[in-house]
Amino acid sequence: PAVISHDPPVGSPTCCVCSVVKVFPSQDPLDRADFNAVEYINTLFPTEQSLANIDDVVNKIRLKIRRLDDNIRTVVRGQTNVGQDGRQALEEAQKAIQQLFGKIKDIKDKAEKSEQMVKEITRDIKQLDHAKRHLTTSITTLNHLHMLAGGVDSLEAMTRKRQYGEVANLLQGVVNVLEHFHKYMGIPQIRQLSERVKAAQSELGTQILADFEEAFPSQGSKRTGGPSNVLRDACLVANVLDPRIKQEIIKKFIRQHLSEYLVLFQENQDVAWLDKIDRRYAWIKRQLVDYEEKYGRMFPEEWCMTERIAVEFCHITKVELAKVMRTRAKEIEVKLLLFAIQRTTNFEGLLAKRFTGCTLTDQKRKESPLHSTNPFLEDEPGEDVGTEKDENLPRKPKAPDNPFHGIVSKCFEPHLYVYIESQDKNLGELIDRFVADFRAQGPPKAGTEEGGAVLPSCADLFVYYKKCMVQCSQLSTGEPMIALTTIFQKFLREYAWKILSGNLPKSSSNSGGLTISSLLKEKEGSDAAKFTVDELCLICSILSTAEYCLATTQQLEEKLKEKVDKVLMERINLTGEMDTFSTVISNSIQLLVQDLDAACDPALSAMSKMPWQSVEHVGDQSPYVTSIIMHIKQNVPIIRDNLASTRKYFTQFCIKFTNSFIPKFINHLFRCKPISMVGAEQLLLDTHSLKTVLLDLPSIGSQVLRKAPASYTKIVVKGMTRAEMILKVVMAPHEPPVVFVDNYIKLLADGNPETFQKILDMKGLKRSEQSSMLELFRQRLPTPPSGADGGPSLSFSAPTPEQESSRIRKLEKLIKKRL
Repeated sequence: PAVISHDPPVGSPTCCVCSVVKVFPSQDPLDRADFNAVEYINTLFPTEQSLANIDDVVNKIRLKIRRLDDNIRTVVRGQTNVGQDGRQALEEAQKAIQQLFGKIKDIKDKAEKSEQMVKEITRDIKQLDHAKRHLTTSITTLNHLHMLAGGVDSLEAMTRKRQYGEVANLLQGVVNVLEHFHKYMGIPQIRQLSERVKAAQSELGTQILADFEEAFPSQGSKRTGGPSNVLRDACLVANVLDPRIKQEIIKKFIRQHLSEYLVLFQENQDVAWLDKIDRRYAWIKRQLVDYEEKYGRMFPEEWCMTERIAVEFCHITKVELAKVMRTRAKEIEVKLLLFAIQRTTNFEGLLAKRFTGCTLTDQKRKESPLHSTNPFLEDEPGEDVGTEKDENLPRKPKAPDNPFHGIVSKCFEPHLYVYIESQDKNLGELIDRFVADFRAQGPPKAGTEEGGAVLPSCADLFVYYKKCMVQCSQLSTGEPMIALTTIFQKFLREYAWKILSGNLPKSSSNSGGLTISSLLKEKEGSDAAKFTVDELCLICSILSTAEYCLATTQQLEEKLKEKVDKVLMERINLTGEMDTFSTVISNSIQLLVQDLDAACDPALSAMSKMPWQSVEHVGDQSPYVTSIIMHIKQNVPIIRDNLASTRKYFTQFCIKFTNSFIPKFINHLFRCKPISMVGAEQLLLDTHSLKTVLLDLPSIGSQVLRKAPASYTKIVVKGMTRAEMILKVVMAPHEPPVVFVDNYIKLLADGNPETFQKILDMKGLKRSEQSSMLELFRQRLPTPPSGADGGPSLSFSAPTPEQESSRIRKLEKLIKKRL
């Protein structure tokens, strides 16, 4: 019968046995929960001979049963009196708890009695402590009241006598004492004293302002007063009074001190124009020196009066300069503007060395520029950031966190369009000079240091860019930087098209496109213009220059974002210009590929015209292979040597040439028809020779052998293996047809009937035979997977390169006929 396994129910004997086993582990088979009597007996009597001692085994088991019965009986009898003993123990525990509760209550009563006794003992002591504290407070308050009353009387008397030196110290003490009486202001006498103090403060403020007005009148041609000890002490009193008194004194003094400046440099004065801006700064320097000599000790040091005068002068100068520049905007020239900015930034740097900027309410501190190893991004200390034409240009203040930066020079920012327009003109002239120099000097010659190197004009352009960027960042980090970036973008594109793309040698076909001139050429490749060695060097030089421009433009974008304000960073984007240089690189590589490709065309045409059916024996490689290898060995070493600094683009050249040459070779291979067995063997030998040369293409003609990149090797192996498979299919017998078709499908894995048709043409089969073969081919094609789109084909993706080339050929023939 089938055994049904299930968990034992709770409370069953088996479950109890499991629980006992967990508590008391045992190795006895009889104690196991899954005890099986049959297995146990088979264990005791494994053979028939072992049955001879069955009596002994039975006796042992009976003895064990009796022992277990005795143990069970003893345990049951021992549990008879357990309930009675438990109740007795519980009663004893309850009695002990009652006794403990009684003792705790007694202790609590005694503690309350002790606390009451301590309170009675210390009651008098607490009364004495309170009395002492109140008495001390009363004495202190009376002393303060005496001091306040006497101080108010003395303060009023000293104020009338203008004894400001004594008033300064006394007033501070009276104010401090009055703070202790804030909670007693409800008492009339205290409130009256407080009002007298406020009245004295108000009278002092009015009196001190009147003294300063008398000493430094705001109206009049000359200052009649001067520094005195009375005014110096009055400043100390002003420190204690309402801060508005101090601000009024400072404001009136500075206004009176700078009144002469407003008269001398009025808008209609000749010295107010930018060409005499030095006189403004020379005047304030003299005034600050004069102030230090005459009034330096009159004002407290913490008032920073010298700095306040300089800051107010800067604010006035900024307003006056903005006003005069708005009025005479048409007279502003670049040199004049840069001269004024230079003198102004130098003055701001001088202020930063002399003062801390503690009086400025709005300090604009700039982050110090990050260190960079890029020469284009470095700002060397003391570097002349001027142009060749402009000698007087502003320099950046030495301190990177100058709090005075822009305090005056900010007024020039609305007029920086003059500077931007000037840079636009200068860069236009620079590009024109580059074009003229290139035409005059001609392209770099092969075998010279210039061959394949970066064009010198490229470095000159970015050096000028660096100067402009550093200079403009010193003038402004706002909208002018955005305008300058737009100028940079404009001339980067012009350099790319006029200097780089404009000087690329012309090819018969542009970027691989289809042109009328290329279609009208009847001789395929025989008369194709081949680039000279100098032209190859020029293409490589332009490619290297474009790569340098691409990398440097990216660095320029990063640096511009560092220089400009954070809110404007998103408006700086040189991606379009970098794409332009990438296009130049791509076009240069395409020209190199087209040149080598065109050089190989005559040999491939010769291959397709050879009578392969009449080849009688297999020899060395064919002459067309030798011609192709010769062209490769002529061009590739030159290109590799000139692109030594841009190795990755040489690899791209190799990959693009291979992707172009192999489909073209396979296309010409299909034109070789009919082919005999020996001819197919010769072609297979030639294909293998070409495959070997292509695999060694990156290092061909080089003394240093380098392993070709894996990506390139994969392309060569895949493409040339297909050519070899085509020839192997051609070499295979077409009888029986089923075997031939299956062999084709296995070797080429191409389900396109056109390709199969070309194979049959290469074998020279008749049309009747081809029809039956094509029908059999369609029948033998494997069924495409479910959900796939398309007809019966093994490759359902894009058409093969040779198919694409064939279509282009048909299009060319059609256009030629119509022309």
